Amino acid sequence: MNLTKRRWLVLIASCLINLCIGALYAWSVFASPMAEHISAVLGLEGKNAVTASSLSIVFSIANVVGPITMIGGGKLVRTIGPRLVIMIGGIWFGLGMLICGFAGSVAVLIFGFGICCGLAMGMTYGCTVSNAVKFFPDKRGLVGGIATASYGLSSVLVPLIANAIISKMDVTMAFKILGIAIVVIVLAASLFIIPCPDDFIPDGYKPVSKSSKSGSVNKARDYTWKEMLGTKEFYIMMVLMCCGAFMGMMIISQASPIAQNQVLMTSQSAAVVVSILALFNTGGRILGGYISDLIGQINTLALLLLCSVAGLFMLIITGEGSVATLYLGICIIGLCFGGFMGIYPGFTNEKFGAKYSSVNYGIMFIGFAFSGFFAPIMIGKIYLATGTYKAAYFTAMALSILGIVLTFIYRNMNNNEK
Repeated sequence: MNLTKRRWLVLIASCLINLCIGALYAWSVFASPMAEHISAVLGLEGKNAVTASSLSIVFSIANVVGPITMIGGGKLVRTIGPRLVIMIGGIWFGLGMLICGFAGSVAVLIFGFGICCGLAMGMTYGCTVSNAVKFFPDKRGLVGGIATASYGLSSVLVPLIANAIISKMDVTMAFKILGIAIVVIVLAASLFIIPCPDDFIPDGYKPVSKSSKSGSVNKARDYTWKEMLGTKEFYIMMVLMCCGAFMGMMIISQASPIAQNQVLMTSQSAAVVVSILALFNTGGRILGGYISDLIGQINTLALLLLCSVAGLFMLIITGEGSVATLYLGICIIGLCFGGFMGIYPGFTNEKFGAKYSSVNYGIMFIGFAFSGFFAPIMIGKIYLATGTYKAAYFTAMALSILGIVLTFIYRNMNNNEK
């Protein structure tokens, strides 16, 4: 089987692996029962009890440490290959989940989920996505969307599986069972992963060339991470990623509490909200990638940011019993956030080249990590202080508007280079 055909097996295997490590995004389903478990173990009651909001630090740490191993893993890939890197990441992630299954304190939960799972996710996700996108220079946006969509799809499936286990056993068993299953599946799927040659061109594809200032035609340049950091566009792109990720990470981390506290839903109904959010997050990654192949990445990012402002407005006007506006806001934000995450692997690849994309995307992911750390903490603290989420929604809305401005700045920079 030649590489043009085999690349589809690599993509399928990468999606299955991302489906497993995407369990990180199902945190909001674990948060409340885990808070109750730790409170019971430590004998804490009333105001002293551990809450889902106070555990937001666990999810924040898991997101902020990801770029460390995305960058390190990107360098390691060129030494030992993507298959071994993914195997190490999968085992590491599963062990982190098992540690959570034995957690009796917030500190152990931070170590297991926040540090172990977070670092393992960065190593594995960065490798699968970058390697898959390299195989598809003819479909960068679409494949980047598909590869990241499988990661988001985990947020649809894992909550259903976790809730079923929790209802029959408890939250600690959910962590243990999922941890073992993730290790087995990742190890099996990684056997189908092969590295993409730096000079790979699929059959029938003619690389798109770019015109230089002199009018001659040049091949897109491969930037090293140091060269990338020397460009103004990198910083615009990283801050833009932060703006686009902020509203998504804020809502994903607190989707269940928002549904219960703002609309007064039951925990069962709130779990459905989490799954709906994850479903649109997943669909947005594929749709965003597909649209970006048609109208361009920066135009699609601007459109997504504009839509996210509308989604946040829906949440601002949502009150007790306002199920319709809650769902509308959640769906729009899920779609926009997913679109952002689906576009960025290909966006980084196209701007800075494919050869060093594993490391470059890991550095770019710092923008996501910043939002992943501060957004969950901010919305949790705002709710604890005010009893409402509105100030958090307005903050995310302001960042989305800033992101729209940055798309115009980026577009102007690139026009001046031509």
